Amino acid sequence: MPNCNEGERVILNNLILHQDVQDFISYKLQDDINRILLSKSPFAGINSKELAEQIDSKKRSEKKLPTWFNSSGIYYPPKISIEQSSSESTAAYKSSLIKGNSVIDLTGGLGVDSYYFSQKVPSVTHCELNEELSEIAKYNASILGTSNIDFVSGDGLAFLQNSDTVFDTIYLDPSRRVNSQKVFLLQDCEPDVVTNLDYLLSRAQRIIIKTAPLLDIQSGLKELKHVSEIHVVSVKNECKELLWIIDKEFDLPEPEIICVTVNDKDTKRYQFKISEEKAYNVERYSNPLNYIYEPDVSLLKSGCFKLISRDFEVLKLHQHTHLYTSNNQVDFIGRTFRLKQQWSYKDFIKLKPVKQANIICRNFPINAVEVKKKHRLLDGGIEYLLFTTGSNNELLVLNCARI
Repeated sequence: MPNCNEGERVILNNLILHQDVQDFISYKLQDDINRILLSKSPFAGINSKELAEQIDSKKRSEKKLPTWFNSSGIYYPPKISIEQSSSESTAAYKSSLIKGNSVIDLTGGLGVDSYYFSQKVPSVTHCELNEELSEIAKYNASILGTSNIDFVSGDGLAFLQNSDTVFDTIYLDPSRRVNSQKVFLLQDCEPDVVTNLDYLLSRAQRIIIKTAPLLDIQSGLKELKHVSEIHVVSVKNECKELLWIIDKEFDLPEPEIICVTVNDKDTKRYQFKISEEKAYNVERYSNPLNYIYEPDVSLLKSGCFKLISRDFEVLKLHQHTHLYTSNNQVDFIGRTFRLKQQWSYKDFIKLKPVKQANIICRNFPINAVEVKKKHRLLDGGIEYLLFTTGSNNELLVLNCARI
């Protein structure tokens, strides 16, 4: 890390970057953080809290931020910044949505999104209100060999308002915690995108807003305008974020809903329009056939339940059962199971044919925890038991093998 000029405030502790300290951090990754916190630091000028913080944050980065984790000399922020950061997999996907040659990230944080933007466009501006985090992001970018990011320590919206620079894309991830309170409407987040949307559209052709998956899609559409696409992004069947693409020139009545599943092997996309989903009628429901399909959470979050039958050529078990079936296996976005055996719920209670299984409940009167407790089922193993409601409103138990 470059030394500060005389008179400048030292924000980061350069001693942490010495090789012996870095070796210590790597060596202690599996140790108890509380023990390190309570122990005396072996290094002059570095206290135990700083060491524990570096070790804890590096450990949290191993799977979420492997590029950072595997690079020598990375300076880690407090764990909350790791937790709030985009993962590398979602940041890489977001970089594919950038339009034009310049991007400003108004809420830059640790800089993971900005780093991936910089791999796609010539010019990136990273704004971060937290001065220490801004310095950490800037330093780490130099370690990662990135030279096309300008770092601004301060309020991103204020910087934009005082800048004459023209940007093609504006990206922001509004804070959903204001004055230590969790907020749920976009207009209550910081910065307030709803109030400032017209101004933002006057400064860029495209706005990309990241929100938590808890935000209701219909609620977001009521607050925003010119929304051309909504990307519902999941990683390993866990919904991570909603991405709202706002294009200045977009004036069609509704956006595309794009469901995205990001996995180690590939990224799959499925898109539809809400009006299509509402208009489509499922012609018939089916008893369980050879294969059972459980949709990825991105499909479920998007509200796509009926079109799945049409587009994946599968049959729905029941109007309110979001499980699907087919005689021949199809390429599906979600989990695929081979049906081995099935029972009515009454017969399952009498026979007690399975002692241990992974339990899934879909449109069933009780949840998985209650099922395990009521039937004294051990959790785990290779068996999957799907407790559900069939086409004739009968309660079923499906014994499946995951494919």
